[in-house]
Parts: sequence; structure tokens; C-alpha cells
Amino acid sequence: MREARLWRGLEKGKVDCYLCSFHCKIADGKRGVCGVRENRGGTLYSLNYGRVIAQHVDPIEKKPLFHFQPGTTSYSIATVGCNFRCLHCQNFEISQMPRETGRVAGEEVPAQKIVDGAVAFGCSSISYTYTEPTIFFEYAQDCGVPAREKGLKNVFVTNGYMTRECIDELKGFLDAANVDVKSYDEGFYKKVCGARLAPVLETVEYIRSAGIWVEVTTLIIPTLNDSEEELRNIARWIFTTDKSIPWHISAFYPAYKLLEVPPTPRAIVDRAREIGLEEGLRYVYTGNVPGDPGESTYCYNCKEVLIERFGFEVRKNSIKESRCPKCSTEVDGVEM
Repeated sequence: MREARLWRGLEKGKVDCYLCSFHCKIADGKRGVCGVRENRGGTLYSLNYGRVIAQHVDPIEKKPLFHFQPGTTSYSIATVGCNFRCLHCQNFEISQMPRETGRVAGEEVPAQKIVDGAVAFGCSSISYTYTEPTIFFEYAQDCGVPAREKGLKNVFVTNGYMTRECIDELKGFLDAANVDVKSYDEGFYKKVCGARLAPVLETVEYIRSAGIWVEVTTLIIPTLNDSEEELRNIARWIFTTDKSIPWHISAFYPAYKLLEVPPTPRAIVDRAREIGLEEGLRYVYTGNVPGDPGESTYCYNCKEVLIERFGFEVRKNSIKESRCPKCSTEVDGVEM
């Protein structure tokens, strides 16, 4: 447990947490919506600081990031807790643990040990993932700064609900983020996630303007966010923000509290990719459908296959000095 960052004291012993867009006003002895930030005597504490619940070596493509150090591995860590309560969460056992049980489980791991582990396993980056990294921001920052000093990159896989103040702090160590844009409908966010859409869109725009590489993921859930109109609206918004932002469109499989919703038909995923390309996006990918042509990277100018993938495996990368070998068009991304 450590004193939290990004908070201020209020009258009558309350505190204002401005880490994420919920802006919780927390009374003494209470926790924020994330379940891991608690007011004790007028001071806000991070209960999950350094309490690692998961750590693995993953391909960077699993985040998914396809235009950020492709073919490398990332040391991936998480603590318990989340500020969303998505009905379809695949990691609900750890993301919802503090909210549903009050427990903050995890093995205490010093930040430097995470950095040393990433180096020892030959990883090129550290990813803060599996649950929402914003709610273990302090620990991520304490890992991320020394990681940079060791030549490692830092990655957030996030729901995009952090504040501008948080993003300003992230600029000191964060190199890339994959942000879930779960829908383009406020009603969906309220019903399915317990949150709002607008702060997520603002986060993507602000992160991109801060010079942090961004990729966007949308999980298509049948009957809830799979209309052509909604998918086209997301594509148009990405194009307006930055047409070079890669858009990952993933197939849904039943999980947590949406067990009665069927898996996403492959035809819908493929159609969503077509919509993204029709709207002018340079890079649109399909996810959770191994073997689909939409997993690979193509030159947006001449359509040459640049990176051939199967699932999270890079089978061939023909990019030379961030350019297409056929027409010399520059490929957007980091260390392509």
C-alpha cells in the first residue's frame, strides 16, 4: 500500500481522486469505483501498489499492437481492479475482485524486479494489461521510468478513461497504448460498461496529440454494437482523429454476464473491416479469427502484403526501414 498520486483533499475529510474520469469524491474509510483506492484519514492510498496478480511474456501482437515493434515480446503485468464493470469481461475474476469480494490479492513485487524480469526474458517492452492499468498508475509509473532507462518501451492496454492530468504524467514514460473504443453509443457504455463514451474519445485524441502511439480496438458484440451505422461512425471518428491509427475489430465470444449472447459471425467482422477501409483508414485488422486475411498488414498505397500474420505469430515481415519494399511508401508506426 502506498499513498496515491493525482488526488487532492476536500472538506470534512473527503478526497477528490482525479486519476480517471469518474472523479470520485471519496469519504474517509471508503473506496473509489475501482475498489483499490481508499481514503484513510483524509489521505488517498493505492491498495494494489506492487501487488501483481498476473505476469507473462506475450507477443506484442497480443495487446494487440501491430504497428509497434512488430515481432517482439512484451513483459505483461497486472494488478486486481478496474474502474469499469463490463458485462463481457474476460478477466472478471481479477478485474472485479475488489468490487465483488473486497479483496486485493496479489504477490508483492518491487518495481525494479519487473524491469529486471523484462530484461532477463529479452523483452522489448513492458505492457500494463489484463485489467485496467490506470488504476495501478503509481506502480506502472514506478516500473516505467526505470524501464525507459534500460531501453525498454512501455505500453498501456486500456479502456481510455484516464484524465488529462493522468495523461500528462504518462507522457514521461508511456510509448504506446491500445485503447478500447467499445461502442459509439452512450447507452451501450452506460448499460454494458457502467461508464461514458465521451471521455474515451477525448482520451484517444489527447494521447495521440501527446505523441504516444495509439491503436484502437472494438469488440463486436452481436445485437449490442454490431450495426453497420455504428461501425461506420467509429471508423469516421478514427479517420477524423488520425487516419493512420490502426483499428482492430475483434470477434466476441460469450463471457462473464453475457453468456447467452452468441459469438460474432466472421462475416460481420470481415464487413466491419471493409467499412473501415471504405472510410479511408489506412490499417484495419480482424481479431479472434486466426487465418483471416485481415490479420496481415498491407501497404495502404499499393496493397502489397508487408507483414503476414497467423493469430499473434508474425510469419513474414518485408518492411525495410519503415517503408514498403515495392513502392517505398512509409509505413506508420514505431520501429517498423
